[in-house]
Amino acid sequence: MTDLLITGIGHLTTNVGEAIRKAAVAIDGELITFAGSESDAPGVGSGRHLDADGSGVIPGFVDAHTHLVFAGDRADEFAARLGGVSYAEIAASGGGILSTVTATRMEPEETLFALAAARASRMLRAGTTTIEIKSGYGLSVTGEVRSLQVASRFTTETTFLGAHLVPGEFAGRADDYVDLVCGAMLEAAAPHAKWIDVFCERGAFDADQSARVLDAGRAAGLGLRLHGNQLGHGPGVQLAVEKECASVDHCTYLGDDDIEALASSDTVATFLPATDFSTRQPYPDARKVIDAGARVAIASNCNPGSSYTTSLPFCIAIAVRDMGMTIEEAIAAVTVGGAAALRRPDLGRLTPGSVGHAVVLDAPSYHHLAYRPGVQVVERVVT
Repeated sequence: MTDLLITGIGHLTTNVGEAIRKAAVAIDGELITFAGSESDAPGVGSGRHLDADGSGVIPGFVDAHTHLVFAGDRADEFAARLGGVSYAEIAASGGGILSTVTATRMEPEETLFALAAARASRMLRAGTTTIEIKSGYGLSVTGEVRSLQVASRFTTETTFLGAHLVPGEFAGRADDYVDLVCGAMLEAAAPHAKWIDVFCERGAFDADQSARVLDAGRAAGLGLRLHGNQLGHGPGVQLAVEKECASVDHCTYLGDDDIEALASSDTVATFLPATDFSTRQPYPDARKVIDAGARVAIASNCNPGSSYTTSLPFCIAIAVRDMGMTIEEAIAAVTVGGAAALRRPDLGRLTPGSVGHAVVLDAPSYHHLAYRPGVQVVERVVT
């Protein structure tokens, strides 16, 4: 039985082998049962039929790094950065992440859900079919649990990010806050999370504090993720590889030793190009990382301060123009790359046995995602 048969595909990207022309895809329940030449496709029977009318079809995007649960915005900070104020200067003056923490703590759970739902809906319309969502704007036991409970209404890929920043009530007592994160906060958050993350960066948590968070998360049964090397060269990438994190995200500043470590590991380097665009930081040299043999992903990092976008097509365009990636590599990075960062081999492909998430483009091929930046090229999303 075929629940859905997509025919008339002009250019099918399966992410396994070459693209297929004049193709079809069959989906039964949640899984793909056929992806190949239309002449070999099964009958639709009593299921639904979708004619792609010559358009390109690609796997649904996998956004492996988002912060969708928050209140307020920081448009004033964006304007300040345009005027030359640095991200670090804004944080030092009381803005940045802590201002979002204040706004988020003030809103009831249902308001946070409604705000996150609007962002998730925009992501879906832009082709994102799987999202990872982090906490990190509660920074208290109840606030982090509440954020994770909201996040779990959208995805199973929930991440506990209590170690996002030291909140104001723990100013000057970072180690005491890490004790809380690794103790009562983790105990309360773990039932609602699949992953744990830590912001290993100057102004946030150092290598020793980050290692404590990751070790505690592993002991609690959570998978490991890490923010690293965003604001400068630092220990984040090396720590992520040492701790066998599924991914290390940002990777804006990478030394040769970092690239070598990534290439010799299973840790995915997740680039967040919209963040570098928004903060006017240099773009990472993805070409060098890929050529070294490391696995890469691209994610949106949707958040109110440094990357308020829900569009992975926008990130694709940046990666192709400014990070040395080919269009094919960028498409792979937001599909199979994102899936690898989540340890989800069932996502990011259009092959039998994979989850049946597909994007029908309003274009003959995926090239138009980079060729026509800012244009809504996604015609329809199948989930």
